[in-house]
Amino acid sequence: MEPPANILVVDDTPANLTLLCSILREGGYRVRPAPSGAPAARAAAAEPPDLVLLDISMPGLDGFEVCTRIKTDPRLRDVPVIFLTAHTAVDDKVKAFAVGCVDYVTKPIQAEEVRARVATHLQLCRQQRELRASYDRLAELERLRDGLVHMLIHDLRSPLAAIIAFAQILREQADVLPRQAVDDLDDCLGSARRMAEMVTAVLDVSKLEHTAMTLRPERCDLAAIVRRLVAETRTLARDKQLVIDVAAPEVVLDADPALLARVVQNLLSNALDFTRHGGAVRIAVAAAAGTARFAIEDDGPGVDDADKARIFQKFGAVGRQEGRYSNGLGLTFCRMAIEAHGGAIGVTDGSSGSGA
Repeated sequence: MEPPANILVVDDTPANLTLLCSILREGGYRVRPAPSGAPAARAAAAEPPDLVLLDISMPGLDGFEVCTRIKTDPRLRDVPVIFLTAHTAVDDKVKAFAVGCVDYVTKPIQAEEVRARVATHLQLCRQQRELRASYDRLAELERLRDGLVHMLIHDLRSPLAAIIAFAQILREQADVLPRQAVDDLDDCLGSARRMAEMVTAVLDVSKLEHTAMTLRPERCDLAAIVRRLVAETRTLARDKQLVIDVAAPEVVLDADPALLARVVQNLLSNALDFTRHGGAVRIAVAAAAGTARFAIEDDGPGVDDADKARIFQKFGAVGRQEGRYSNGLGLTFCRMAIEAHGGAIGVTDGSSGSGA
């Protein structure tokens, strides 16, 4: 059973103070009376109450000043304060809420009103504490989960590297292996490499989330990075009979070239995967107002409005198509890497497809 709520009642009029204490004690509360502002502030600091009923008009420290002191104390800032006042002017009410009160009771005092307002705000305060405690427990569970996932994912790197290495060694013996064995090895290598990419993506996103990935900025040409990566993907483009149109004049900026290259590679891979056979991918790089802009457009099916924000969240991949692999982290990595540079990323629909 919970102990009775501890309520600090402050009023410089003895009759009001006696009446309020009587009303609250009848409600089963523990009541601590204070006849003026200064002793009330000391009493609150010495033993934080669960709620304060506070008169506004008092000699010395008035209710506004006492409430201000309560709300500036880290131990007391969440304690609900209900003002007692005969003032009904709007300016007084606005000032009361501005200094941190949650409600007010007008004089003359009505017992039922006092009990109802006190009970309501005590309940709200309890619910807020319970919600905060639930959030803290959830956050701790998420930290434990993320730590476990990070450990397991990190430990996958070594066996994956060994699988890839041995499969590559066997693949080099293709001339003495049956055709089916070579095809199986290619499938094995492809799957192992995709898993290795997933491991890298999970670890990189985790580092960016915890600001553990250090940027290594240097002067680099974004257009040169784009042209190099486009050249490396020409084979895939030829296989699908795709046209890659690049408009990329020199754009020099201070950035981490390795991270930028991975961002461009992810976006380019997405565009090539989703573009229909015989379609086109258009890339534009430009500089404006001291910033660099990279835009890529494809002939794919586009992205629904409801999914445009979700695709940049962890495991938020949408729009699956046959034969396409996605771990749901590529665009998350892109967003976090660009934001780490102080930039932004988004997706829009063009007349011929989707762009990012």
